[in-house]
Formats: sequence, C-alpha cells, structure tokens
Amino acid sequence: MKIAIYTKQFSEEVLKIVKQIIDTCEKYSIEIEINESLSQNSNLKSTAYTIEKLESDYLISIGGDGTLLDTILYIKDKNIPVLGINTGRMGFLATMNENEVDLIIKNISKGSYKIEKRSMLYLETNNELFGQYNIGLNDFVVHKKDTSSMITIHTYLNGDYLNSYWADGIIISTPTGSTGYSLSCGGPIIFPSSNSFSITPVSPHHLNVRPVIVPDNSVISFEVDSRGSNFLASLDSRSMTVDSSIQMAVRKCDYPFKLLNINDKSYIETLQKKMNWGSDLRNKKKNLFK
Repeated sequence: MKIAIYTKQFSEEVLKIVKQIIDTCEKYSIEIEINESLSQNSNLKSTAYTIEKLESDYLISIGGDGTLLDTILYIKDKNIPVLGINTGRMGFLATMNENEVDLIIKNISKGSYKIEKRSMLYLETNNELFGQYNIGLNDFVVHKKDTSSMITIHTYLNGDYLNSYWADGIIISTPTGSTGYSLSCGGPIIFPSSNSFSITPVSPHHLNVRPVIVPDNSVISFEVDSRGSNFLASLDSRSMTVDSSIQMAVRKCDYPFKLLNINDKSYIETLQKKMNWGSDLRNKKKNLFK
C-alpha cells in the first residue's frame, strides 16, 4: 500500500503533521510519497511525485478546501481516494484534524472507511482553454473583468436557449461547490447525491432572475457579450482571460472525485457544524459585548 501526501503550505505546523503521517505509516508498513514542492521546501527524504506521475493508492491533503481542490489535477481519472486534514478555516471537504492522524492511517490500513463519489465538471472549449486540466470539483464561473459594466451571458441547455443573464457573471456549480461561491451569491445548497447542477447569476440586473437547478446530464453552453474586450473564465480557483471568440460548454465529467470518509460523518452533520445550523448564536453574541 502507498499513500501520497499533498500540501502547498510549508509552515512548521504543516511539516509537523507531515512528519507525523510518515512516522505513523512506518508503523503500518505503508509506503509514502510527497509532492515535489513539499520535497523541495523541506528536508524530508520521502520519494517525490510530480503532477504527471502519481501512483499511490490514497492521497492525504493537508491544508484547507482550496488545497484539496488542487489534488484533482494530480488525480484526474486515476481513481485515487482523497482525505483532507484541515489546517484552514471552513473545511467542508477537509474535515479531519491533526489530532486524528493515527485514526486516519489505522482505518486506511484496515480498509475501514467510506468513499463518497462527488460529481465534477468538464469544460469544453474551441481552443483548449485549460489544456488537459479542464475539470473542476466546485464550479465553473464566467465573470466580468477590468470594467464596471456588466456582461451578457446567453445560456443554453442541451442546445435550447435558456436565458440571457445581464450580470457581473454566472456560476455553474456542482453539489460540492454549492456551499462555496454559489451560496454567497444566493444559490441553493445541493446534497452531493442529488445528481444536479445549479446555475446562479452574480449580481443580476433583473431581480426576477433566480438560481436554477438542472439535471447533471445536461450540457450548458454560453455566448458572452461584453463592452470590454475580455472577461474571466474560472474552474475552481484557476482563471483565464478570454474573449467572445471562445466557445464554452460544461457538462458532467466522465469520472467522479472520490472523497475518503474516515469518521463516518454525514453531510448533514458537516452542514450543522460548519454553518452552525441548530445552534442558538444569540448567547454567543451577547458574550462578545461583555
């Protein structure tokens, strides 16, 4: 068995967690490989892998949700389950903490875990906009750039005209991404097993325009008009400047992202914990002013 470690942070705290994982894996006779940048920024002697060459059975991401999102570019269709140890803030995807390293490695070695299959987006363009990294776990976003003027996004669903959004932008979100940028723009929370995508406008000009839920077997395509010559197209945290000559369409990726669940936390429990659902925050607010 081999476990890969991925992080883009090299603080003392993170390196301590990495060392703890390596030491624990040694106890269970598990091989370890670390990402190339971690190898270059530490004195760790483990085998290093590159974005092109990852051959582990599991991957542990150390950081926040953004760090975990980066791992999809390494994994792509390799079918490697990912677990996140959270050193960031919210942690919707990276739900484990540094005190649970022994539990994580022990359960992985025993095969005592669940795998959640999360839908991803696949972007098709006429100029290979993101090259071979044209997949996203959270969302695809079209957004205005370098101008105060809104853009017009003519949107089609399976070739049928859906709507023209006069707005700052538009978000096509997976269920995983529904608790991110889409939520902050008024989009709905979608449960991971819902087989749906959401289309959420960003600051729309018309107040009767609202988010729409569509089946995830749909192909969503766009034509963009802008007073400026350019606008932004983003997949998760990766952005490119494009113009109206670029043809773009998103659909469900042919393969899922596999999220490793060690402590058997349900999605409802995650929502309750991260968003304080069911909690009375009034007493906490009162204590702030004492």
